Amino acid sequence: MKAAVFKAVGQPLAIEHRPDPIPSQGEVVLRVGRCGICSSDLHMTSGHGVSFPVDTVLGHEYAGEVLEVGKGVTSLQAGDLITALPMTGCGACVSCLRGFPFGCSAMQPLMSGYAEYTRASARFAVKLPQSLSLADGALIEPLASSLHGVGMAAIKPDSRVVVLGVGTIGLGAIYWAKRAGAARIVAVGRSERHKELAMQMGATHFLVHTDALAQAAAALLGRPPEIVFECIGAPGALSMGIDVVAPHGTVIVLGMCTVADSMTPCFAGFKSIVMKFSAAYELRDFETAADALDGGAVEPRAMVTETISLDGLPEVFEQLRKTPRGCKVLVAPGSSDDTLAHS
Repeated sequence: MKAAVFKAVGQPLAIEHRPDPIPSQGEVVLRVGRCGICSSDLHMTSGHGVSFPVDTVLGHEYAGEVLEVGKGVTSLQAGDLITALPMTGCGACVSCLRGFPFGCSAMQPLMSGYAEYTRASARFAVKLPQSLSLADGALIEPLASSLHGVGMAAIKPDSRVVVLGVGTIGLGAIYWAKRAGAARIVAVGRSERHKELAMQMGATHFLVHTDALAQAAAALLGRPPEIVFECIGAPGALSMGIDVVAPHGTVIVLGMCTVADSMTPCFAGFKSIVMKFSAAYELRDFETAADALDGGAVEPRAMVTETISLDGLPEVFEQLRKTPRGCKVLVAPGSSDDTLAHS
């Protein structure tokens, strides 16, 4: 099969031929239909902070068609369209049984969405409802990530919310916070580039970042926000969340910064705030995201702004390091640039 492989920091992804995957017990092999490019893929191949191992095939926001099932798999069959959590676990521990393989001591990643085929754990897979496309399926992973964080926030009907960062995770946080009943939501971006998307996803106000952000957000909300979602993932974002949130409020950290950050604990302590971290999800978050799309949710689909071929991925991947390009770029490993241009 063809795959895009991370060879070294400073080098573009390399298109190589790799052996077709074989399903282990409890696994399936699927033909990847769509896979989203995640900002964490860019960060973790940049040489700054935590990095992927050399020779890794990246891509964890995937959906595709089951081609082969391994031993012991009865829940899926060839022809099923699925998405899946991009990892597996022992299947028997407390974390696995609750659908949270991240917490399993035997957790192993199952990514490889930037390839024609990949393996997935049947235990942690979700069948796509008939109304969903493979592009929809590729949105479920980032939507689940945002949903898990919003679920930690205990949003109430009168809640005031600020979302720092309007990339895919921030936009997802806006979407789920609105569905959870937040009264007012201020989205904060570095520019107005995603303002329209943020408002479409459910924000009631939009701010371009300013040094007086806490005061500006409180003015729009009528009071400081009880809940702040940090979806920037860069040094300084934790302190920003602490500064913006109301006393006794909650900061949910979704940004997944991969380098060291600093904060002044007494500033958080003086406000008696709660800070929670989430860079993961459970199987039920995937199921909820799929149900929302199946139920007619159209807002998340607006995040997909471009679909590219696997051959075109290395060039686009490097461009994304330097210049923003739409919102969510999807890779279609089985398609050519010509096919996509005329689709």
